[in-house]
Amino acid sequence: MRGSPDLSDTIPGIWLTDSLRAAGPPLLFGLRLWASVCLALYVAFWLELDNAFWAGTTAAIACQPHLGASLRKGWYRLIGTVVGAIAIVVLTACFPQDRALFLISLALWGAGCALVATLLRNFAAYSAALAGYTAVIIASDQLGATGGLNAQAFMLAVDRASEICIGIVCAGVVLAGTDLGGARRRMATLLAGLSAEIACRFTGTLGNAGADFEGTQTTRRELVRRLIALDPVIDEALGESSELRYHSPVLQNALDGLLVALASWRTAAVLLAGLPEERARREADAALAEVPEEFRTRPEQAEAKGWLADPTRLLRASNAAVRRLAALPARTPSLRLLADQTAEALAGISLALGVLALLVAGPAGPVARDRGRRLRIPDWLPPLVNAGRAFVVIGAVELFWIITAWPSGANAIVFAAIVVILFAPRADQAYTTAIGFMIGSILTVAITATVKFAILPNVETFASFSLIVGFVLVPVGTFLALQWQPAIFTGMVTAFVPLLAPTNPMTYDTAQFYNSALAIVAGVGAGALSFHLLPPLSPAFRTRRLLMFASRDLRRLATAPLPNTPKDWEQRMYARFALLPDQAQPLERSWLVAALSVGTASIQLRRICRRFDLGSSIETALHAIARGDCTTANAALADLDATFASRPGTAPLRARSLILAITAALTQHSAYFDAGATA
Repeated sequence: MRGSPDLSDTIPGIWLTDSLRAAGPPLLFGLRLWASVCLALYVAFWLELDNAFWAGTTAAIACQPHLGASLRKGWYRLIGTVVGAIAIVVLTACFPQDRALFLISLALWGAGCALVATLLRNFAAYSAALAGYTAVIIASDQLGATGGLNAQAFMLAVDRASEICIGIVCAGVVLAGTDLGGARRRMATLLAGLSAEIACRFTGTLGNAGADFEGTQTTRRELVRRLIALDPVIDEALGESSELRYHSPVLQNALDGLLVALASWRTAAVLLAGLPEERARREADAALAEVPEEFRTRPEQAEAKGWLADPTRLLRASNAAVRRLAALPARTPSLRLLADQTAEALAGISLALGVLALLVAGPAGPVARDRGRRLRIPDWLPPLVNAGRAFVVIGAVELFWIITAWPSGANAIVFAAIVVILFAPRADQAYTTAIGFMIGSILTVAITATVKFAILPNVETFASFSLIVGFVLVPVGTFLALQWQPAIFTGMVTAFVPLLAPTNPMTYDTAQFYNSALAIVAGVGAGALSFHLLPPLSPAFRTRRLLMFASRDLRRLATAPLPNTPKDWEQRMYARFALLPDQAQPLERSWLVAALSVGTASIQLRRICRRFDLGSSIETALHAIARGDCTTANAALADLDATFASRPGTAPLRARSLILAITAALTQHSAYFDAGATA
């Protein structure tokens, strides 16, 4: 007799099993979201705070699908809350009797926070945004329905800050107690995968002597994009581990190192493509012979698993290879350049391996912290545009409130400020995100009205109230974690608790509810409309500006040494890479990499020339680069190469290799470098 088939062995059974397995973590997040909100409301009710719903709202916003993101966001939310509360107290003290100046200063504060939020990245940007609309939230309570200051700014600031802090702590407690966190492992896996792919594809270029130049060029451009996308993952990992926070500059150095490895790979590929086939093969083999065997895996076989198993061993092998390559005997500038670029690529990968060792098993020895990193601002225009938009929107809604004397106008100001400040750093995605947020808010009005007026009047205990709230928060949180229409479900999570406005005891004022609902939707709609009427700068325009500024920096470096070290130059260029839009063309990414390579080589070449009293010769070539005259620059570099060719020693040979690298980049991308002078 045939046994009944196992359901999991059938195609529908496999689909059902996979679906349940995939839905598990999002459903668990929905439960965490529900527990965080209920715990925050319970504590706020127990402490008899005036507006307990702000605690629940904060818990809902601070609760994130990943533990590291939630803790990091909660910490920065706490900072932003305190800064915003202090700001509103100061503004009230400055304009105690002048409503007009107070409202203007409030709009200016929102504009300043929008500017800072655009300058910063990740959760630090969120902190700046929160400082802006926290001040507006407290101001809305202080102004009330009539718009007159009530001299209670300090106590309102303390109350709101307390409610928000309760929400942050409750969300952190729930997530820390139910989520072990995986950002550290996720970052290690992504970093290991990127490092392994860069290493194996670089050695693949050496193995085929640069034969597939076009293919490797496309691969490098895609790797640059993936490398930039790793930055937010680092921020999540920092939220989970105090040890990683202590070493945070080292983590950023790993990204810089991989970027340098990509630039070295580009230089080596260009060099090999321009050499005769037999010579390219011979010199590539000489450099490849010094590379550890572990780095020579075929690209299709490269796996993060092997790099995660023992990164310390790979780090030692890489460092040893760097020393061998630096000492490699070379008779030609091309071999010297190839050996040096291979060494630089491995040195960059070594930085990533050091971070992998830190992530996987902790540092094997003392880890040097880089204290020289500072905030760099690649382009002031996008932050200024966002600041101007925030000022106009907040000011316009304030003016509308004053003219109409709308009792809920203060709430409209709050949500207009939230949208216009919070979504501004998203640039070209801001309008779409704001529209999704508004749709979520409108859907929440209908859901909340049903819950509040049809179900809650029959509920008497907090446990029953929590259960009913869970029927909304759990599915909304589940869809949010699945990242299906995240803007819509973020809007639902943000608006649900303020619309529900739970109190002890509950009040059921229909007119007040719909007035508040209209204020929220109108405020969100005003913010969304502002992104349509005053749109962010287009990706193409932002890309052109970043390329223009990179060219300007290179010209300044050529005429007067801008950075003190190659590392300073690399960090300056990485700041531009980090802001490069996803829509940037592959060729435009190559131009940035080429500018990075030329700048680094110029700094090194200038130092060697000064040792040999050839400063005037190199300055002639560099000034030609600054003028956008690649032909003259190449001619001056050729004369300098002839001068160094007559001098024996390692330093002159290395200088000739740097000249070769600069010349190759200027020749390949002459259109970009020639246009730089008129940019």
